[in-house]
Amino acid sequence: MSRTVTVKPFDYVIFGATGDLTMRKLLPGFYYRMLAGQVPEEARIIGTARSPLTRDAYQGRALEALKKFIKKEDFDDAKIQRFLKLVHYVSLDGSKPESDWNSLRALIPQDKADRVRVFYFATAPNLYGAIAKNLHDKKLAVGDARVVLEKPIGIDLASANDINDSVGQYFKEENIFRIDHYLGKETVQGVIALRFSNPMFEAVWSSDYIESVQITAAETVGVEGRAAYYDESGALRDMIQNHLLQVLALIGMEKPASMAADDVRDAKVAVLQGLKPFDSRTVASHAVRGQYVAGKMGSENVPGYLEELGKESQTETYVALCAEIDSPRWKNVPFFIRTAKRLEQKVSEVVITFKPTESRLFPTEAKRNVLAIRVQPDEGISWTFNAKNPVHNDFSLGQATMRVDFAQTFQTRYPDAYERLMLDAVRGDPILFIRRDEVEAAWTWLAPLMKAWADKATPMAHYKAGSWGPDEARDMLKRHHAQWHEDMSL
Repeated sequence: MSRTVTVKPFDYVIFGATGDLTMRKLLPGFYYRMLAGQVPEEARIIGTARSPLTRDAYQGRALEALKKFIKKEDFDDAKIQRFLKLVHYVSLDGSKPESDWNSLRALIPQDKADRVRVFYFATAPNLYGAIAKNLHDKKLAVGDARVVLEKPIGIDLASANDINDSVGQYFKEENIFRIDHYLGKETVQGVIALRFSNPMFEAVWSSDYIESVQITAAETVGVEGRAAYYDESGALRDMIQNHLLQVLALIGMEKPASMAADDVRDAKVAVLQGLKPFDSRTVASHAVRGQYVAGKMGSENVPGYLEELGKESQTETYVALCAEIDSPRWKNVPFFIRTAKRLEQKVSEVVITFKPTESRLFPTEAKRNVLAIRVQPDEGISWTFNAKNPVHNDFSLGQATMRVDFAQTFQTRYPDAYERLMLDAVRGDPILFIRRDEVEAAWTWLAPLMKAWADKATPMAHYKAGSWGPDEARDMLKRHHAQWHEDMSL
Protein backbone atom coordinates (compact mmCIF):
# COMPACT_ATOMS: atom_id res chain seq x y z
CA MET A 1 0.00 0.00 0.00
CA SER A 2 2.37 2.69 -1.28
CA ARG A 3 1.83 6.20 -0.03
CA THR A 4 4.35 7.88 -2.30
CA VAL A 5 2.98 7.21 -5.80
CA THR A 6 1.38 10.29 -7.34
CA VAL A 7 -2.11 9.65 -8.68
CA LYS A 8 -3.30 10.90 -12.06
CA PRO A 9 -4.43 14.53 -12.36
CA PHE A 10 -7.95 14.83 -10.95
CA ASP A 11 -10.89 17.12 -10.39
CA TYR A 12 -12.39 16.39 -6.98
CA VAL A 13 -15.75 18.09 -6.46
CA ILE A 14 -17.06 18.14 -2.88
CA PHE A 15 -20.77 18.81 -2.33
CA GLY A 16 -21.19 20.09 1.22
CA ALA A 17 -17.79 21.77 1.20
CA THR A 18 -18.48 24.17 4.07
CA GLY A 19 -19.51 21.38 6.45
CA ASP A 20 -17.66 19.90 9.40
CA LEU A 21 -16.59 16.73 7.56
CA THR A 22 -14.88 18.67 4.78
CA MET A 23 -13.10 21.03 7.14
CA ARG A 24 -12.15 18.45 9.76
CA LYS A 25 -11.25 15.49 7.55
CA LEU A 26 -11.28 16.00 3.78
CA LEU A 27 -9.17 19.13 3.35
CA PRO A 28 -6.58 18.10 5.98
CA GLY A 29 -6.50 14.65 4.36
CA PHE A 30 -5.73 16.13 0.94
CA TYR A 31 -3.01 18.31 2.51
CA TYR A 32 -1.28 15.31 4.08
CA ARG A 33 -1.47 13.38 0.82
CA MET A 34 0.13 16.37 -0.92
CA LEU A 35 2.93 16.32 1.64
CA ALA A 36 3.40 12.62 0.86
CA GLY A 37 3.85 13.43 -2.82
CA GLN A 38 0.62 11.84 -4.00
CA VAL A 39 -1.36 14.87 -5.16
CA PRO A 40 -0.21 16.26 -8.53
CA GLU A 41 0.19 19.98 -9.08
CA GLU A 42 -2.52 19.85 -11.77
CA ALA A 43 -5.15 18.56 -9.33
CA ARG A 44 -8.20 20.66 -8.50
CA ILE A 45 -10.19 20.39 -5.28
CA ILE A 46 -13.49 22.15 -5.91
CA GLY A 47 -15.76 22.90 -3.00
CA THR A 48 -19.45 23.52 -3.60
CA ALA A 49 -22.09 24.64 -1.14
CA ARG A 50 -24.99 27.08 -0.93
CA SER A 51 -22.94 29.70 0.95
CA PRO A 52 -22.24 32.71 -1.35
CA LEU A 53 -18.47 32.69 -0.90
CA THR A 54 -15.72 33.86 -3.21
CA ARG A 55 -12.78 31.58 -3.89
CA ASP A 56 -10.58 33.74 -1.65
CA ALA A 57 -13.10 33.56 1.18
CA TYR A 58 -13.33 29.79 0.90
CA GLN A 59 -9.55 29.46 0.83
CA GLY A 60 -9.55 31.51 4.04
CA ARG A 61 -11.89 29.00 5.65
CA ALA A 62 -9.71 26.16 4.40
CA LEU A 63 -6.65 27.82 5.94
CA GLU A 64 -8.38 28.09 9.32
CA ALA A 65 -9.36 24.43 9.12
CA LEU A 66 -5.77 23.41 8.40
CA LYS A 67 -4.51 25.47 11.33
CA LYS A 68 -7.00 23.70 13.58
CA PHE A 69 -6.85 20.12 12.36
CA ILE A 70 -3.29 19.37 11.26
CA LYS A 71 -0.35 18.99 13.59
CA LYS A 72 1.67 22.11 14.26
CA GLU A 73 4.87 20.46 13.10
CA ASP A 74 3.22 19.75 9.72
CA PHE A 75 2.11 23.33 9.14
CA ASP A 76 4.49 24.92 6.65
CA ASP A 77 3.54 28.29 5.13
CA ALA A 78 5.00 27.56 1.70
CA LYS A 79 3.35 24.14 1.50
CA ILE A 80 0.07 25.53 2.78
CA GLN A 81 0.07 28.15 0.03
CA ARG A 82 0.90 25.48 -2.55
CA PHE A 83 -2.05 23.45 -1.31
CA LEU A 84 -4.47 26.39 -1.31
CA LYS A 85 -3.71 26.99 -4.99
CA LEU A 86 -5.43 23.64 -5.65
CA VAL A 87 -8.60 24.73 -3.80
CA HIS A 88 -11.51 26.30 -5.72
CA TYR A 89 -15.10 27.11 -4.79
CA VAL A 90 -18.46 27.38 -6.52
CA SER A 91 -21.61 28.63 -4.82
CA LEU A 92 -24.07 25.93 -5.82
CA ASP A 93 -27.08 24.03 -4.49
CA GLY A 94 -26.40 20.59 -5.92
CA SER A 95 -30.00 19.45 -5.44
CA LYS A 96 -31.47 22.19 -7.66
CA PRO A 97 -31.23 22.12 -11.47
CA GLU A 98 -31.57 25.92 -11.70
CA SER A 99 -28.43 26.49 -9.61
CA ASP A 100 -25.17 27.87 -11.11
CA TRP A 101 -23.92 24.71 -12.83
CA ASN A 102 -22.14 26.73 -15.53
CA SER A 103 -19.56 27.95 -13.01
CA LEU A 104 -18.81 24.37 -12.03
CA ARG A 105 -18.68 23.25 -15.67
CA ALA A 106 -16.15 26.00 -16.39
CA LEU A 107 -13.79 24.52 -13.80
CA ILE A 108 -14.01 20.97 -15.17
CA PRO A 109 -14.17 21.37 -18.95
CA GLN A 110 -15.14 18.44 -21.14
CA ASP A 111 -11.93 18.44 -23.20
CA LYS A 112 -9.79 17.17 -20.32
CA ALA A 113 -10.32 13.49 -21.01
CA ASP A 114 -7.13 12.48 -19.21
CA ARG A 115 -8.36 13.83 -15.87
CA VAL A 116 -10.10 11.67 -13.29
CA ARG A 117 -13.37 13.18 -12.09
CA VAL A 118 -14.69 12.40 -8.60
CA PHE A 119 -17.84 13.80 -6.97
CA TYR A 120 -17.93 13.51 -3.17
CA PHE A 121 -21.38 13.76 -1.58
CA ALA A 122 -20.83 15.15 1.93
CA THR A 123 -24.46 16.23 2.22
CA ALA A 124 -27.63 14.81 3.74
CA PRO A 125 -28.25 11.39 2.10
CA ASN A 126 -31.76 12.40 1.02
CA LEU A 127 -30.08 14.76 -1.49
CA TYR A 128 -27.91 12.12 -3.15
CA GLY A 129 -30.41 11.21 -5.85
CA ALA A 130 -31.11 14.82 -6.83
CA ILE A 131 -27.41 15.69 -7.01
CA ALA A 132 -26.67 12.60 -9.11
CA LYS A 133 -29.51 13.49 -11.51
CA ASN A 134 -28.28 17.05 -11.91
CA LEU A 135 -24.72 15.89 -12.58
CA HIS A 136 -26.10 13.64 -15.31
CA ASP A 137 -28.47 16.21 -16.79
CA LYS A 138 -25.78 18.90 -16.83
CA LYS A 139 -23.41 16.52 -18.65
CA LEU A 140 -20.90 16.49 -15.78
CA ALA A 141 -21.15 12.79 -14.85
CA VAL A 142 -19.50 11.66 -18.06
CA GLY A 143 -17.02 8.97 -18.99
CA ASP A 144 -15.48 7.24 -15.97
CA ALA A 145 -16.73 9.79 -13.42
CA ARG A 146 -16.99 8.43 -9.89
CA VAL A 147 -19.19 9.31 -6.96
CA VAL A 148 -18.33 8.89 -3.27
CA LEU A 149 -21.29 8.47 -0.91
CA GLU A 150 -20.93 9.29 2.76
CA LYS A 151 -22.80 7.25 5.33
CA PRO A 152 -25.48 6.72 6.33
CA ILE A 153 -26.87 4.89 3.31
CA GLY A 154 -30.43 5.11 4.52
CA ILE A 155 -32.02 4.48 7.89
CA ASP A 156 -33.36 1.02 6.97
CA LEU A 157 -33.41 -1.37 4.01
CA ALA A 158 -36.15 0.48 2.10
CA SER A 159 -34.49 3.90 2.34
CA ALA A 160 -31.08 2.41 1.51
CA ASN A 161 -32.56 0.86 -1.63
CA ASP A 162 -34.12 4.21 -2.55
CA ILE A 163 -30.73 5.94 -2.28
CA ASN A 164 -28.89 3.21 -4.16
CA ASP A 165 -31.55 3.13 -6.89
CA SER A 166 -31.58 6.90 -7.33
CA VAL A 167 -27.78 7.19 -7.61
CA GLY A 168 -27.57 3.97 -9.62
CA GLN A 169 -29.68 5.49 -12.39
CA TYR A 170 -26.79 7.78 -13.29
CA PHE A 171 -23.64 6.00 -12.07
CA LYS A 172 -22.61 2.41 -12.68
CA GLU A 173 -22.14 0.26 -9.57
CA GLU A 174 -18.39 0.03 -10.21
CA ASN A 175 -18.23 3.84 -10.12
CA ILE A 176 -20.14 4.20 -6.83
CA PHE A 177 -17.82 4.34 -3.82
CA ARG A 178 -19.77 4.00 -0.55
CA ILE A 179 -17.34 5.19 2.07
CA ASP A 180 -16.95 3.66 5.52
CA HIS A 181 -14.00 5.35 7.17
CA TYR A 182 -13.43 2.36 9.46
CA LEU A 183 -12.24 0.43 6.41
CA GLY A 184 -9.69 3.19 5.82
CA LYS A 185 -8.10 2.63 9.22
CA GLU A 186 -4.80 0.85 8.80
CA THR A 187 -5.40 -1.46 11.76
CA VAL A 188 -8.73 -2.61 10.32
CA GLN A 189 -7.06 -3.32 6.97
CA GLY A 190 -4.34 -5.10 8.93
CA VAL A 191 -6.84 -7.74 10.06
CA ILE A 192 -6.55 -9.32 6.60
CA ALA A 193 -2.76 -9.38 6.79
CA LEU A 194 -2.77 -10.68 10.35
CA ARG A 195 -5.11 -13.54 9.51
CA PHE A 196 -3.82 -14.71 6.17
CA SER A 197 -0.09 -14.00 6.24
CA ASN A 198 0.69 -15.58 9.61
CA PRO A 199 0.36 -19.38 9.80
CA MET A 200 -0.06 -19.34 13.57
CA PHE A 201 -3.21 -17.21 13.40
CA GLU A 202 -4.61 -18.74 10.23
CA ALA A 203 -4.42 -22.21 11.79
CA VAL A 204 -6.40 -21.29 14.93
CA TRP A 205 -8.94 -18.86 13.44
CA SER A 206 -12.06 -20.96 14.07
CA SER A 207 -14.39 -22.34 16.71
CA ASP A 208 -11.90 -25.14 17.38
CA TYR A 209 -9.73 -22.64 19.25
CA ILE A 210 -11.65 -19.34 19.61
CA GLU A 211 -14.12 -18.97 22.46
CA SER A 212 -15.50 -15.51 21.72
CA VAL A 213 -14.89 -12.28 19.79
CA GLN A 214 -15.54 -8.75 21.03
CA ILE A 215 -15.75 -5.67 18.80
CA THR A 216 -15.95 -2.38 20.68
CA ALA A 217 -16.20 1.26 19.64
CA ALA A 218 -16.42 3.29 22.84
CA GLU A 219 -16.53 7.07 23.04
CA THR A 220 -16.16 9.39 26.03
CA VAL A 221 -17.99 12.28 24.35
CA GLY A 222 -21.73 12.84 24.40
CA VAL A 223 -23.79 13.90 21.43
CA GLU A 224 -22.21 17.39 21.46
CA GLY A 225 -23.44 19.42 18.45
CA ARG A 226 -24.89 16.35 16.72
CA ALA A 227 -27.94 15.99 18.99
CA ALA A 228 -30.54 16.49 16.25
CA TYR A 229 -28.87 13.98 13.90
CA TYR A 230 -28.05 11.52 16.64
CA ASP A 231 -31.57 11.40 18.06
CA GLU A 232 -32.84 10.46 14.60
CA SER A 233 -30.12 7.87 14.16
CA GLY A 234 -29.04 6.34 17.48
CA ALA A 235 -26.07 4.10 18.19
CA LEU A 236 -27.34 1.13 16.19
CA ARG A 237 -27.67 3.02 12.91
CA ASP A 238 -24.75 5.38 13.53
CA MET A 239 -22.06 2.78 14.29
CA ILE A 240 -23.13 -0.84 14.13
CA GLN A 241 -24.93 -1.10 10.77
CA ASN A 242 -21.85 0.17 8.97
CA HIS A 243 -18.57 0.38 10.89
CA LEU A 244 -18.73 -2.52 13.32
CA LEU A 245 -20.44 -4.98 10.99
CA GLN A 246 -17.66 -4.29 8.48
CA VAL A 247 -15.09 -5.17 11.14
CA LEU A 248 -17.05 -8.31 12.02
CA ALA A 249 -17.07 -9.31 8.35
CA LEU A 250 -13.27 -9.01 8.11
CA ILE A 251 -12.79 -11.05 11.28
CA GLY A 252 -15.27 -13.71 10.23
CA MET A 253 -14.77 -14.07 6.48
CA GLU A 254 -13.31 -17.07 4.73
CA LYS A 255 -10.03 -16.62 2.87
CA PRO A 256 -10.85 -14.64 -0.30
CA ALA A 257 -9.86 -16.08 -3.67
CA SER A 258 -7.52 -13.09 -4.15
CA MET A 259 -6.99 -9.53 -2.98
CA ALA A 260 -9.09 -8.27 -5.89
CA ALA A 261 -11.83 -5.96 -4.62
CA ASP A 262 -14.78 -8.16 -5.51
CA ASP A 263 -13.17 -11.30 -4.11
CA VAL A 264 -12.69 -9.59 -0.75
CA ARG A 265 -16.19 -8.13 -0.82
CA ASP A 266 -17.69 -11.49 -1.81
CA ALA A 267 -16.08 -12.97 1.30
CA LYS A 268 -17.43 -10.18 3.50
CA VAL A 269 -20.98 -10.30 2.19
CA ALA A 270 -21.08 -14.06 2.81
CA VAL A 271 -20.49 -13.35 6.51
CA LEU A 272 -23.19 -10.67 6.67
CA GLN A 273 -25.70 -12.89 4.89
CA GLY A 274 -24.76 -15.73 7.24
CA LEU A 275 -25.59 -13.90 10.46
CA LYS A 276 -28.32 -15.71 12.36
CA PRO A 277 -31.45 -13.51 12.25
CA PHE A 278 -33.02 -12.01 15.36
CA ASP A 279 -36.37 -13.34 16.57
CA SER A 280 -38.55 -12.53 19.56
CA ARG A 281 -36.40 -14.70 21.84
CA THR A 282 -32.98 -13.49 20.74
CA VAL A 283 -34.02 -9.82 20.71
CA ALA A 284 -34.47 -10.17 24.47
CA SER A 285 -31.43 -12.36 25.15
CA HIS A 286 -28.91 -11.18 22.54
CA ALA A 287 -29.39 -7.40 22.49
CA VAL A 288 -29.12 -4.57 25.03
CA ARG A 289 -29.89 -0.93 24.38
CA GLY A 290 -29.27 1.87 26.84
CA GLN A 291 -29.07 5.59 27.49
CA TYR A 292 -26.54 7.40 29.63
CA VAL A 293 -27.69 9.39 32.64
CA ALA A 294 -25.80 12.08 34.52
CA GLY A 295 -22.42 11.05 35.84
CA LYS A 296 -18.75 11.97 36.02
CA MET A 297 -16.17 12.00 33.27
CA GLY A 298 -12.98 12.22 35.27
CA SER A 299 -13.58 15.07 37.71
CA GLU A 300 -16.25 16.73 35.55
CA ASN A 301 -19.96 16.33 36.20
CA VAL A 302 -21.79 15.77 32.92
CA PRO A 303 -25.53 15.71 32.17
CA GLY A 304 -27.49 12.74 30.92
CA TYR A 305 -28.59 12.25 27.32
CA LEU A 306 -32.15 13.49 27.89
CA GLU A 307 -30.83 16.59 29.65
CA GLU A 308 -28.52 17.32 26.72
CA LEU A 309 -31.32 16.69 24.26
CA GLY A 310 -33.90 18.73 26.15
CA LYS A 311 -36.77 16.32 25.55
CA GLU A 312 -37.93 12.75 26.08
CA SER A 313 -36.48 10.17 23.69
CA GLN A 314 -36.26 6.43 23.18
CA THR A 315 -33.04 6.73 21.15
CA GLU A 316 -30.25 4.50 22.36
CA THR A 317 -26.75 5.79 23.13
CA TYR A 318 -25.51 2.28 23.98
CA VAL A 319 -25.88 -0.98 22.08
CA ALA A 320 -24.46 -4.40 22.85
CA LEU A 321 -25.32 -7.34 20.61
CA CYS A 322 -24.45 -10.99 20.55
CA ALA A 323 -24.16 -12.06 16.92
CA GLU A 324 -23.65 -15.59 15.61
CA ILE A 325 -22.38 -16.60 12.19
CA ASP A 326 -24.08 -19.66 10.77
CA SER A 327 -21.04 -21.44 9.35
CA PRO A 328 -18.90 -24.46 10.26
CA ARG A 329 -15.94 -22.20 11.06
CA TRP A 330 -17.83 -20.21 13.67
CA LYS A 331 -20.25 -22.74 15.15
CA ASN A 332 -21.27 -21.62 18.68
CA VAL A 333 -18.80 -18.70 18.77
CA PRO A 334 -20.48 -15.50 20.04
CA PHE A 335 -19.46 -12.20 18.44
CA PHE A 336 -20.14 -9.43 20.95
CA ILE A 337 -20.55 -6.02 19.29
CA ARG A 338 -20.65 -2.90 21.43
CA THR A 339 -20.76 0.85 20.87
CA ALA A 340 -21.68 3.74 23.13
CA LYS A 341 -21.35 7.37 24.06
CA ARG A 342 -20.04 8.59 27.41
CA LEU A 343 -18.13 5.48 28.40
CA GLU A 344 -15.15 5.53 30.73
CA GLN A 345 -12.54 5.28 27.97
CA LYS A 346 -12.30 6.09 24.27
CA VAL A 347 -11.25 2.92 22.50
CA SER A 348 -11.97 0.93 19.35
CA GLU A 349 -10.68 -2.61 19.47
CA VAL A 350 -11.21 -6.24 18.59
CA VAL A 351 -10.62 -8.75 21.39
CA ILE A 352 -10.34 -12.44 20.57
CA THR A 353 -10.46 -14.84 23.50
CA PHE A 354 -9.10 -18.33 22.90
CA LYS A 355 -10.32 -21.47 24.60
CA PRO A 356 -8.29 -22.60 27.61
CA THR A 357 -5.76 -25.39 27.27
CA GLU A 358 -6.76 -28.57 29.04
CA SER A 359 -3.60 -29.76 30.72
CA ARG A 360 -2.70 -31.32 34.05
CA LEU A 361 0.99 -30.61 33.67
CA PHE A 362 1.02 -27.40 35.66
CA PRO A 363 0.22 -26.73 39.33
CA THR A 364 -1.70 -23.57 38.46
CA GLU A 365 -4.46 -23.42 35.88
CA ALA A 366 -3.66 -22.06 32.44
CA LYS A 367 -5.69 -18.95 31.70
CA ARG A 368 -7.17 -18.01 28.37
CA ASN A 369 -4.99 -16.46 25.71
CA VAL A 370 -6.27 -13.09 24.49
CA LEU A 371 -5.42 -11.27 21.26
CA ALA A 372 -6.37 -7.58 21.29
CA ILE A 373 -6.26 -5.56 18.07
CA ARG A 374 -6.31 -1.84 18.90
CA VAL A 375 -7.94 0.16 16.11
CA GLN A 376 -7.65 3.51 17.92
CA PRO A 377 -6.03 5.17 19.72
CA ASP A 378 -2.47 3.79 20.00
CA GLU A 379 -2.90 1.45 17.03
CA GLY A 380 -1.34 -1.93 17.62
CA ILE A 381 -1.71 -5.48 18.88
CA SER A 382 -1.29 -7.15 22.25
CA TRP A 383 -1.05 -10.86 22.87
CA THR A 384 -1.61 -12.18 26.39
CA PHE A 385 -0.42 -15.74 26.98
CA ASN A 386 0.66 -18.16 29.70
CA ALA A 387 4.28 -18.33 30.77
CA LYS A 388 6.23 -19.89 33.61
CA ASN A 389 6.27 -17.57 36.58
CA PRO A 390 9.98 -16.93 37.29
CA VAL A 391 9.23 -15.94 40.88
CA HIS A 392 8.29 -19.52 41.78
CA ASN A 393 10.56 -22.55 41.89
CA ASP A 394 7.93 -24.90 40.52
CA PHE A 395 6.13 -24.71 37.16
CA SER A 396 3.48 -22.28 38.31
CA LEU A 397 2.05 -20.18 35.52
CA GLY A 398 1.66 -16.46 35.17
CA GLN A 399 0.44 -14.34 32.28
CA ALA A 400 2.64 -12.19 30.09
CA THR A 401 1.64 -9.67 27.46
CA MET A 402 3.52 -8.76 24.29
CA ARG A 403 2.59 -5.38 22.81
CA VAL A 404 3.28 -4.00 19.36
CA ASP A 405 2.83 -0.30 18.67
CA PHE A 406 2.47 0.02 14.90
CA ALA A 407 3.46 3.70 14.65
CA GLN A 408 6.66 2.98 16.56
CA THR A 409 7.37 -0.29 14.77
CA PHE A 410 7.02 1.17 11.30
CA GLN A 411 8.39 4.60 12.24
CA THR A 412 5.53 6.45 10.62
CA ARG A 413 2.69 8.83 11.33
CA TYR A 414 -0.51 6.84 11.33
CA PRO A 415 -2.63 8.49 8.64
CA ASP A 416 -6.26 9.40 9.10
CA ALA A 417 -8.63 6.91 7.48
CA TYR A 418 -9.98 9.43 4.97
CA GLU A 419 -6.56 10.06 3.44
CA ARG A 420 -6.33 6.73 1.69
CA LEU A 421 -10.02 6.43 0.88
CA MET A 422 -10.23 9.76 -0.92
CA LEU A 423 -7.40 8.87 -3.26
CA ASP A 424 -8.54 5.26 -3.68
CA ALA A 425 -11.58 6.76 -5.40
CA VAL A 426 -9.22 8.61 -7.74
CA ARG A 427 -7.36 5.36 -8.42
CA GLY A 428 -10.65 3.58 -9.02
CA ASP A 429 -9.80 0.97 -6.37
CA PRO A 430 -13.00 -0.10 -4.56
CA ILE A 431 -11.52 -2.70 -2.18
CA LEU A 432 -12.08 -0.53 0.93
CA PHE A 433 -15.54 0.65 -0.10
CA ILE A 434 -18.90 -1.03 0.48
CA ARG A 435 -20.76 -2.81 -2.28
CA ARG A 436 -24.54 -2.52 -2.52
CA ASP A 437 -25.22 -6.08 -1.41
CA GLU A 438 -23.21 -5.48 1.77
CA VAL A 439 -25.47 -2.54 2.64
CA GLU A 440 -28.56 -4.65 1.99
CA ALA A 441 -27.31 -7.59 4.05
CA ALA A 442 -26.52 -5.39 7.06
CA TRP A 443 -29.93 -3.67 7.04
CA THR A 444 -31.72 -7.00 6.52
CA TRP A 445 -30.05 -8.50 9.60
CA LEU A 446 -30.89 -5.51 11.80
CA ALA A 447 -34.49 -5.08 10.61
CA PRO A 448 -36.17 -7.38 13.20
CA LEU A 449 -34.18 -5.78 16.01
CA MET A 450 -35.07 -2.25 14.92
CA LYS A 451 -38.75 -3.18 14.70
CA ALA A 452 -38.72 -4.75 18.17
CA TRP A 453 -37.10 -1.65 19.65
CA ALA A 454 -39.52 0.65 17.83
CA ASP A 455 -42.35 -1.41 19.32
CA LYS A 456 -40.68 -1.14 22.76
CA ALA A 457 -40.48 -4.91 22.99
CA THR A 458 -37.50 -4.63 25.34
CA PRO A 459 -36.88 -2.02 28.06
CA MET A 460 -34.29 0.74 27.86
CA ALA A 461 -31.34 0.14 30.18
CA HIS A 462 -29.49 3.05 31.80
CA TYR A 463 -25.87 3.65 32.72
CA LYS A 464 -23.97 6.47 34.33
CA ALA A 465 -21.79 8.67 32.15
CA GLY A 466 -18.19 7.69 32.82
CA SER A 467 -19.00 4.02 33.44
CA TRP A 468 -18.58 1.03 31.13
CA GLY A 469 -22.28 0.73 30.43
CA PRO A 470 -25.35 -0.97 31.89
CA ASP A 471 -25.29 -4.12 34.01
CA GLU A 472 -27.64 -5.76 31.51
CA ALA A 473 -24.77 -5.92 29.00
CA ARG A 474 -22.50 -7.68 31.50
CA ASP A 475 -25.32 -10.10 32.25
CA MET A 476 -25.64 -10.89 28.54
CA LEU A 477 -21.99 -11.92 28.42
CA LYS A 478 -22.30 -13.92 31.63
CA ARG A 479 -24.98 -16.04 29.97
CA HIS A 480 -22.34 -16.95 27.39
CA HIS A 481 -19.67 -17.52 30.08
CA ALA A 482 -17.77 -14.45 28.92
CA GLN A 483 -16.65 -11.04 30.19
CA TRP A 484 -16.02 -7.71 28.58
CA HIS A 485 -12.34 -7.02 28.04
CA GLU A 486 -12.11 -4.40 30.80
CA ASP A 487 -13.53 -6.94 33.29
CA MET A 488 -11.12 -9.75 32.43
CA SER A 489 -8.61 -10.65 35.11
CA LEU A 490 -5.64 -11.09 32.81
